[in-house]
Amino acid sequence: MALFSKPEYSTISVKKRDMPKGLWTKCPMSGELVYNRDLEKNNMVVPKSGYHFPLGAHRRINLLCDRGSFHEMWAGLETVDVLGFGGGIKYLDKLRSHREKTGMCEAAIAGSARIDGIAVAIAAMDFNFLGASMGSVVGEKITRTIELGLGKNLPVIVVCASGGARMYEGILSLMQMAKTSAALAKLKAANVLYIALLTNPTMAGVMASFASLGDVILAEPGALIGFAGPRVIKETTSQDLPNGFQTAEFLLEHGLIDQIVQRNELKQRLSYFLRAFGYK
Repeated sequence: MALFSKPEYSTISVKKRDMPKGLWTKCPMSGELVYNRDLEKNNMVVPKSGYHFPLGAHRRINLLCDRGSFHEMWAGLETVDVLGFGGGIKYLDKLRSHREKTGMCEAAIAGSARIDGIAVAIAAMDFNFLGASMGSVVGEKITRTIELGLGKNLPVIVVCASGGARMYEGILSLMQMAKTSAALAKLKAANVLYIALLTNPTMAGVMASFASLGDVILAEPGALIGFAGPRVIKETTSQDLPNGFQTAEFLLEHGLIDQIVQRNELKQRLSYFLRAFGYK
């Protein structure tokens, strides 16, 4: 009878030339092929290996927030090419290309929402948009989200995913590190909760600022988290790095983050922490 039973999730082992395009995705961890429909149903988490594929900002919001509760704010903020960045492709052309590809105006969305009935100020970054690099608009949206929480006494949640600062904006991008950190200092002084959720990858300027300043810091399994990449660190220090260096598991063991939470359990865990800190 086992021949006729249907597994909960579909996996298959076939040669690459025999694999239909667009139907299956290969897990980078286990090598298994997962049916895309099953992967979508499981929020882009491979059922057997637990590997977490990237998730866009809008899907993040839908996953974490109560249905229909998210109210996007500051959607009209647009990047200005102050430096007139040239090179092979002009900055504004690259922005236009990513807007068409992702349907987003920038690498972050932000606003107010509810999680299990609790009002929050929330922002989510999207790695599909220029590697979720932090330019002036991204920094401004994160800062305004923090200020929203400060002004209305709402807990602040930021879903972090970034390759770092946006080189097209030079020093203006680096200034966002100080701006977001200063806003968080005010939030902390007012005893308003800030939860940082680190996803794969969370690197460089974002990790060196608001991503590492949470009262509670959560991470998804296997997320790459750090300042410089492992290769750069190894070449700079001329030393071999420990196994699993800069993974969420390594950083949990060494005390940088508080918990690793499976994606499908994130909303429940956020609700738990919000209530534990007295929010209703």
